[in-house]
Amino acid sequence: MPIENPPFELDLGSLRRRFARSDALPDSVYGDEGVRPQRESLTPASVLIPIVAREPAGAGGLTVIFTQRAAHLKDHSGQVSFPGGRVAAADPSPEATALRESREEIGLDSARVEILGRLPEYHTRTGFRITPVVGVVAPPFELRADGSEVEDIFEVPLAFLLDPANHQRHSREWQGELRWFFAMPYEGRYIWGATAGMLVNLYRFLSRGRL
Repeated sequence: MPIENPPFELDLGSLRRRFARSDALPDSVYGDEGVRPQRESLTPASVLIPIVAREPAGAGGLTVIFTQRAAHLKDHSGQVSFPGGRVAAADPSPEATALRESREEIGLDSARVEILGRLPEYHTRTGFRITPVVGVVAPPFELRADGSEVEDIFEVPLAFLLDPANHQRHSREWQGELRWFFAMPYEGRYIWGATAGMLVNLYRFLSRGRL
């Protein structure tokens, strides 16, 4: 599948500079803009958006790690997602939750992760308010899937995910209503729902004022 260049400069240095700026985050965009649960009623959670900095150092060397969730899980079974989960009482911050869950789910060593910053919270209709934490993963590293939660681990080029031409809108019926959501199909992988929505928010954040 051909990968177009993103509509702005994209390399590791540009990402660091963009997250270092102190301007406010944009409001979160959802695939389905209907009524959502009140924030106070949602379970706090955090995910890591792990951007891998491979050679070459430019846009072509940046990929994102995803997991395919195990089919037996109660929440979002079988879906493509970022490593992450519910906030534990001992977690001091969303970053701590994201790193802990990434270590537990895919064996990612926290020492290999450089935290860049956060994206706006993403509220799901399944009852979670998710803080997306963006981090850069420096090779070399080894990943090991926790079979009780993760069925597979794979990577997708960041340039593909940040190309608005790939931000599709799909729909399906859920609880008797037609729901719309973002989707980014890639080489047989179906990235959709909250995961795709958070990537759209990453695109919106990075494209504000350009890098």
